[in-house]
Amino acid sequence: MNKVAFITGANKGIGKEIARQLGAAGQLVLIGARDLARGEAAAKKLVAEGIEARAVQLEVTDPASIRAATARIAAEHGKLDVLVNNAAIIPTGDAGVTEVAAATLRAAYETNVIGLVEVTTALLPLLRKAGAARIVNLSTSLASFTQVGDVASPMSTVRTLGYNSSKAAVNMVTVMLANELRGTGILVNAADPGHCATDMGGEDADRTPAQGAAVAVRLATLGPDGHTGEVHAESGRLPW
Repeated sequence: MNKVAFITGANKGIGKEIARQLGAAGQLVLIGARDLARGEAAAKKLVAEGIEARAVQLEVTDPASIRAATARIAAEHGKLDVLVNNAAIIPTGDAGVTEVAAATLRAAYETNVIGLVEVTTALLPLLRKAGAARIVNLSTSLASFTQVGDVASPMSTVRTLGYNSSKAAVNMVTVMLANELRGTGILVNAADPGHCATDMGGEDADRTPAQGAAVAVRLATLGPDGHTGEVHAESGRLPW
C-alpha cells in the first residue's frame, strides 16, 4: 500500500507544491481544503500530472469538519503516514504589539495554533497505525527569537504580532509533541519555507512555492534515524 499524506491548506501555494512533490515521490496525497470545490480542482490538476490525489474538506477551526475529515481518512485508508500542517493565516489587521487588536490575535491563534493542535490530535491514532509516520508543521523565520531579536536582520522590522507569535507557539508545539512521541517511530519537525511568492508572501517574494515546499518534503520523508523536535529551513536548522 502506498504511503498516505494529508496536507492541510493544500489547494494552492506551498501546500499544493508539497502535495505535488510528495505525490511525485509515490505517495497518495490528500488535499485538505476549506472549499471542497477548490480542493477537487487542485487534485484534478495533480492527477493530470500522474499523481494520485484526492480532495478532503477541512476547516481547521471547525471541530465538526475535523471529525468528518478524520473519519473519511480512517474509512478510506485506515492509516496516515504523513501529516503536513500547512494551513495558516496572517489575519487582516495584523500589526505591531501596540497596534494590533485582540480579535486579530485570536484569529491568528485559532487557525495557526489551536486548529493545528486539534487536527494533529484527531489524526494521531491514524498516524500511530502507520508505524513510522512523519508530522511536519509549517513555521517561519519570523518565529525565530534569534532572528527577530537581531536589529540587523530584516525579520526585526516585520510588525505582524499575530502571525509571528502564533508561529513561535507552533515551534513549541512541535518540540513538545516530538518529546511526547519519542520512541514511537513518529518524527515531528517544523519547516521554514522562506519568503515565497504566494497569496500570503506576495508576488515580489524571492522564492517559488516549489522551492519553499522542498524543506517540508524533506522532513516528511526522513528515514528512521531522522531528527525530531527541530525547525529547519533550506539552509539548515533554524535558530530559536
